[in-house]
Amino acid sequence: MDETALIQSAQKGDLDAFNTLILHYQDAVFNTALRILGDEDRAEDAAQEAFISAFRSIATFRGGSFKAWLMRTVTNACYDELRRQKRRPTSPLEPETSDGEEMDSPRWLADPNMTPDQQAEADELEHAIQHCLDALPTDFRTAVVLADIQGMDYTEVAATVHVPLGTIKSRLARARLRLRECLRSFEELLPASFRLEGESAL
Repeated sequence: MDETALIQSAQKGDLDAFNTLILHYQDAVFNTALRILGDEDRAEDAAQEAFISAFRSIATFRGGSFKAWLMRTVTNACYDELRRQKRRPTSPLEPETSDGEEMDSPRWLADPNMTPDQQAEADELEHAIQHCLDALPTDFRTAVVLADIQGMDYTEVAATVHVPLGTIKSRLARARLRLRECLRSFEELLPASFRLEGESAL
């Protein structure tokens, strides 16, 4: 994918070029929104708002990391959603069915290569991680999602949320400490390779 050429075409109003960009990043955008908001329906709404906003403002993109620019857009959409709710979300990770019951295996977690027992363990671990993320202040949670889940470097995260680099480092250090403390109660679910102290926490 020639990202630069696609961006230039999108800036001239080429919807197909913009859609190609979005297809490349849509999973990262949705997953970021899901981790910040903790609810599938609200994450879908925030992702949609982010894409609409990105299309309207892509002419203002002046180079650098397009992913960081797009992540800033979805992060802002999530913050707008949280402000509308006026509270931190506490919804379970699983969406509800049309009957109002929680789904056992959300489609974005399903892995056809897993046995039922392995899938159940993966679901429990996902619950634990989301529970501990939801317990973090929004600013801490956003920093962890961008750095440790989306793999953005500290400079990109700082640019995305418009705070100094030192602030991001401080937020990540404090957030990882809280996550470690929270996840201790779920220690039996964690694989041996799972760690919260290096560059990647989740």
